[in-house]
Amino acid sequence: MNKIRIALIEDHDLTRVGIRTALLQKAEIEVVGEAANATDGLRMLQNLQPDIAIVDIGLPDKDGIELTREVKATDSEDTTPKVVILTLQDNKESVLAAFAAGADSYCMKDTKLDNLLEAVRVTHNGNAWIDPAIARIVLQQAQQNPLPSDASPSSSKSDLGENPQPVDTTTLTERELEVLQLIVEGCSNAIIAERLYITIGTVKTHVRNILNKLSADDRTQAAVRALRSGLVG
Repeated sequence: MNKIRIALIEDHDLTRVGIRTALLQKAEIEVVGEAANATDGLRMLQNLQPDIAIVDIGLPDKDGIELTREVKATDSEDTTPKVVILTLQDNKESVLAAFAAGADSYCMKDTKLDNLLEAVRVTHNGNAWIDPAIARIVLQQAQQNPLPSDASPSSSKSDLGENPQPVDTTTLTERELEVLQLIVEGCSNAIIAERLYITIGTVKTHVRNILNKLSADDRTQAAVRALRSGLVG
């Protein structure tokens, strides 16, 4: 089994050591590199090409949002790591700026270890993990004050700088709305199946139908469009 190769970019030594120690408890994870600032971090990512970069939003030389934007600016998706933003900042501006920069998942620093590991696994599988606290912030801001079209770079993942097609709320079934709510809360297919007492195969079918009905490319887009349209809350 190929391990999930992770690079840590975090300026606080104790926090970085704690995250590394926690991740290395899992056999499927390999921490391939560490950096304490954005400059060294970007160079490390270019050299090591990890699967996932866990990036602190509050780096000393350049914030994690700008670093994420630079990481995602590469022309090659094959070598571009997925980015998990790690932050203590839960204000709307910081959350949405990170979201618009192209980060794949969003995790609060004070989250439980199990949540961080879940975020890593879900992100590695090509889906988004959104901390429930962050999801609520995105919902509030998206409903009250959507970003203007020039507030973020073009990004198919963020979908915040566009005017997406109107969502017809009547096309989603009651069960699909339940699944969508859990997607917004950052739940994996396994967790959704457990909470709704259905099989993972059924969850995958619902997720596929939701993506089709919302004209979304992935779970992140579906979550954002749901939040902006007020489908979930």
